[in-house]
Amino acid sequence: MNYLTKALTVAVLAGMAALPAAAQEREGWPNNLVIGTGSQGGAYFVYGSGFGTLIGETLDLGASVEITGGPVQNVTLVQTGDHDMGFVTMGPAYEAFTGKGELMPGVEHTAIRALFPMYQTPLQAAVLANSGIKSFADMDGKRVGVGPATGTSATYWPRYFEAAGMDVTISSAGANDTAGQLKDGLIDAFVYAAGIPTGAYAQLAVENDVIFISMTDEERNTFLEAEPAMARFTIPAGTYEDQPEDVETVSLWNFAIANESMPESLAYEITKLAMENPDRMKQIHAAAVETLPENAEFNSFMKFHPGAVKWFEENGHTIPDELK
Repeated sequence: MNYLTKALTVAVLAGMAALPAAAQEREGWPNNLVIGTGSQGGAYFVYGSGFGTLIGETLDLGASVEITGGPVQNVTLVQTGDHDMGFVTMGPAYEAFTGKGELMPGVEHTAIRALFPMYQTPLQAAVLANSGIKSFADMDGKRVGVGPATGTSATYWPRYFEAAGMDVTISSAGANDTAGQLKDGLIDAFVYAAGIPTGAYAQLAVENDVIFISMTDEERNTFLEAEPAMARFTIPAGTYEDQPEDVETVSLWNFAIANESMPESLAYEITKLAMENPDRMKQIHAAAVETLPENAEFNSFMKFHPGAVKWFEENGHTIPDELK
């Protein structure tokens, strides 16, 4: 074997030796990452579309954003492995985790793993200014759109109406479709749950005279007593065009989740991407101002994916042992 041949052979063998290590870093990664979001016009869809683009640009991994009914559906699709990743509010996630989910009742969704905190989802309500509705009490006996049938809104608003002793006719549809129904007079009020600003509401306020309904202390206490997972929340004045004053309401935290089978290296890179790029995340959606590592503390029941735990602990954030 001459010198040149020997050198080439060594180089090829060295290259082959290096391949397994590189391949191991992406071992088990899907060819395309499927992310469950929500309806068009909602914050999940906007957040997921932008984050999917960021994943593609940074990790050289295709990401498909799926329009879904929201967190109730997302948590089950991740549990079953039909989706690689999804967005959930902690209320529906806890119910599914404990086997009380709507789509698979009796099945404890213990294969779901938390990746990173996203933002709070405030419950919101809007009516046309000429509707005569000035408060939640005025919605009694009215037709109310609650967003997609399996979304956070459709889960929690009916519970509030029941707790408040109100009789309303519920209509379910995507956020944009529900806004259209309000404009067309098919419903009297549009109540929803999404990060702010919510696209469907923003567009509605630009095109119509709208009133955003604020909760009284009594109404908010009724909600909090019925659903202890909720927290007090204020939508700042000026969030929407027809909103000159703060709007008082309640909210739930959102987390990105994955199935426990997601490769640790992929979960690590996804978590790193969301946690280390705050400016880009805020460009994706204004609600991502809360996509911060310190907000991981608002997950109190769901185990974090080992890849996520690795990123948080490398960066000085403590994950409780019971959530590892």
